[in-house]
Amino acid sequence: MAASEMKLATTCWTMPACTLEECAAIAKALGIPALDVGYFYASALDKQALLADPLAVAEQVRKIGITMPNLYHLFGDTLDGRNLALPGTLDENLNDLKQALTFADAAGIASVFVLPGVVNPGQSRMDALKVSAESLKAMKALADDHTANLCFEPHVHSFAESPELALRLVEVSGVGVCLDYAHFTCLGFTQDQIDPLAQHAVHVHLRQAVPGKLQEKFAHGTLNFAAMLATLRDAGYTGYVSIEPVHQDYMNTWFDDNLTEIVALRDCFNAWNEG
Repeated sequence: MAASEMKLATTCWTMPACTLEECAAIAKALGIPALDVGYFYASALDKQALLADPLAVAEQVRKIGITMPNLYHLFGDTLDGRNLALPGTLDENLNDLKQALTFADAAGIASVFVLPGVVNPGQSRMDALKVSAESLKAMKALADDHTANLCFEPHVHSFAESPELALRLVEVSGVGVCLDYAHFTCLGFTQDQIDPLAQHAVHVHLRQAVPGKLQEKFAHGTLNFAAMLATLRDAGYTGYVSIEPVHQDYMNTWFDDNLTEIVALRDCFNAWNEG
C-alpha cells in the first residue's frame, strides 16, 4: 500500500528545557521535519511581542529553518483565563487572534489551535458550549480572511470533555478540531467513540494514554495507533500528526522519558506509513 499523505511533526513543549533552536535541531536529528510552537517553557515565543508586531516575530521564527505546522495560542495566562466560554471576552480575544493569525500566515504556519473554554462560575456545560460556539463562529469569520486554519482542542478540564460535546461544538461553530485521542481516553472513552472526530481534524496530536492517565508509556497504553492513523487516512486527513508527550504539572505528566516516547511514536508512524 502506498504511503499516506500525512506528515510527522513534534511539539516544542515536548522538550520544555530546550530553546526553540534546540527543539528544531533535535527534531531534525530524529528525522522529524516539523515542529509545533507555542508560548511555554524555554522554547516559548514572546507572546506580547507577537501580539504587538506579528510580522517581526514571524521573520525571527523563519530563520530557525524548520517547518512549523501549528501554533498553540492561549488567550489568557491559564486554561481558564479569558477562555472562550467566558462572557465578555470576545472582543479582546478577536483582537489577539487577528495578530496570531497574521503571525501564522507570515511564518508559513498552517493552523492555529485554541482551547474551547471551561465551565465558568454559574454555568452548565450547555451554557459554556453556547458561549464558546458564538466565540468560535466569530473567530472563524476572522480566520476565513487568513491562510492559517483555526481549530480547537477538546481537553480534560474543558467543558467539551466528551466526543459528543466536541462534535456538537464543531457542528454549531463550523470550526474543526485539533484532535488528541489521549484527552478522551483519559476520561474513559473508547477509541471507536472518538473516531468520528477524525472527519473534522485540522491538526492531530499523538501520545499514548490509558483510562485515568492522560499520558502513558508507549508500550503500556491502550491507544491503537495503527487503527487511529488508518481512521485519519480514511477520513481524508492529509495534515501533520504531531508527537506530543509532555513533562509538566498538568495532569501529573512528570514521569516519562520523552525522548524515548518520541522515538517510539516516530517509529510507529513510519512503520505504518510505509505499509
